[in-house]
Order: sequence, then structure tokens, then C-alpha cells
Amino acid sequence: MKRFASLLVVIALLAVPIVVTAQKTGRPGVLQLQSPQNPRLGFVIHGGAGVITRGSLTPEQEKEYRAKLEEAVLAGYKALKEGKSGLDAIEIAIRIMEDSPLFNAGKGAVFTADGKNELDASIMDGKSLNAGAVAGLHRVKNPITLARAVMEKSPHVMMIGEGAEKFAEEQKIELVDPKYFFTQRRWDSLQRIIKEEQDKAKKEGSASVTRELAENRFGTVGAVALDKDGNLASGTSTGGMTYKKYGRVGDVPVIGAGTYADNATCAVSATGWGEFFIRLTVARDIASLMEYRALPVQQAADTVIQQKLQKAGGDGGVIAIDKFGNIGISFNSEGMYRAYIDKEGKPVVEIYKQQ
Repeated sequence: MKRFASLLVVIALLAVPIVVTAQKTGRPGVLQLQSPQNPRLGFVIHGGAGVITRGSLTPEQEKEYRAKLEEAVLAGYKALKEGKSGLDAIEIAIRIMEDSPLFNAGKGAVFTADGKNELDASIMDGKSLNAGAVAGLHRVKNPITLARAVMEKSPHVMMIGEGAEKFAEEQKIELVDPKYFFTQRRWDSLQRIIKEEQDKAKKEGSASVTRELAENRFGTVGAVALDKDGNLASGTSTGGMTYKKYGRVGDVPVIGAGTYADNATCAVSATGWGEFFIRLTVARDIASLMEYRALPVQQAADTVIQQKLQKAGGDGGVIAIDKFGNIGISFNSEGMYRAYIDKEGKPVVEIYKQQ
């Protein structure tokens, strides 16, 4: 009798409908289960990698960089705490760095070989895999904002040059006179490099000059985020490479090379010698190692940056965050401007390889 009663209870329980809340992910046939608890927030930024050795910055310069990195990472994290999306947080933080002459993006963009500033940017939504990218800009004050507009307000992924700037006008995105991007520091750097390269070309040949150029004069800013809904996002912005050939485009606006985000794995933003990041599809490769080999985010980042990129002869680094809020930071250059929010919600700012 007891056994029969127990069986009735089991049958009754099985008959009770189980309600599971789900939402569309933006990918056909795929549903994402909503956890009753939000994952913890996560936010990481970088301000470029390169030959940044201890002592290469004056105490005043280092203080400036640390202050601006802290301002940007706190602003992005504050947006996340207020319930804004990862895309919002990324745009807010990157705009702060684009508006600063300290970084090679926006206001602080370096000069091309013909004395112009050319800006690139991209952004990606890990929930939908939508992305937006812009390249070869001369008048857009905040390229990251235009990249987001391309993603959200056009059917395209990438727009370049005059066409992208025309789209910016249509979207009421702020345009500036190209003179806005002029900084004496970057101009002096260009003149110095022109003289150095001319002297080296006479002695060593153009190939060695090109390598020296790429190793020492790149820079980028970027951010990755995990928001309250468990969505990942990434964004990157750059002024390119000092003395680069007119029209050259690096990895930043190439989705999968300098920027990538997928809720199933991670969000990545890269900085470094763009040609190598394009050839190795660095950002997507990190996500692939997590997806197909189940590597933790830090191990995946190290595998690509410390092994594959290093073996290929490329320099640079990445910041990454996975769907659980674990972060990965890896670079094979002397330093990388970077900042993140730790488990206690405090900002951590680092510059050199050994802190």
C-alpha cells in the first residue's frame, strides 16, 4: 500500500508543468536559459601594448596614465552596476580614452606616413554575435560610437573612409576638423621616426626598418565586459601605426582578429602588431580554444599570445573575460596599459610586465 501511495506521488509530481524562463539569443533555434541569480559583473580595459619598460615613463607621466586608466575602468564598471549593458560600458570607457591625448586612439592618434590621422574601431555583442566596425576615419571624434551605430543602425558590419563619415553625419555623430587630432607629441614622434627610418634605410635596408617600425610604434585601446544579464561584449579603437602607409588597416576593425565576443565563450580585445593578429585571427582563436578544447580563458589567451603569436614573430597582447567573469590578460611585449575591477569591486591598474 505504501509503495502504491509513493508511486501516486511521483506520478502527480511528473504531471506538474515545469516552467523554464528562456530568451532568444539572436541565433535561430537557440535558447538561453535565465538563471534566477545574475552572474557577477566583470570589466577590463587596456590602453595599448608596446615597449613600455619601467623607467621609460617619468613619474608624472605614469601618474597621468594610471589616473586615466582608473577613470575609464571605473566609469565602465559604474555603468554596469547601474544596470546598463556591456556595450554601454564599453562605449563609455573607450570614449574616455579616445578623448585623452595619452592613448593612440581618437585625440591621441598617431600620424601616418603622409602626416594624417586615420582612425579605426570595432565593437561586438556576444549575445547576438552582431558587430560593427569602421576604418580610415579622419573626422569622427569618437570612432567607437560610430562602430556601434554601424552595428545597430545599419545592415552592415564594416564601413570605411568617406562613406563611414557620411553615415556618421546621418546618425548625428560628432564630426570634428581633422586638426582636432593634432598633438605636438605625436607630430614630433613622426618627424623623429622619419629621420630615423631614412638613416636606417641607407645603412640596413628597408626590411629591417619596417620591422623596427612595427615593433615600437603601435597602440590601441579596448574593453571587455560581462553585464548583469550574463552578456559579453568587446570593443577596440586605434589610431593605427606611426608612419604607416596611407590606407593601411590593421586588426582592430577586423572582427575575429582584434575584437571578438560570444556569450558561449569569451570577449576579447587585442593590441599589437596588427598584421600578425589578422593572420592568426587572434581574438577568435582564443574563443575557439575555449569552445573546442575547453581551455580556461587565461590559458587560452596565453596559448595564443605567448606561443602562436610569439612563434610567428608578432608582438602585443589581449584582455579577455569569460561568461563566468574570469579574466585573462596576456602580452609578450615589455608592457601593456591595463586595468580591471577585482572581486571586491576595486580598480587595479597595471602597466609593466612585472608589477
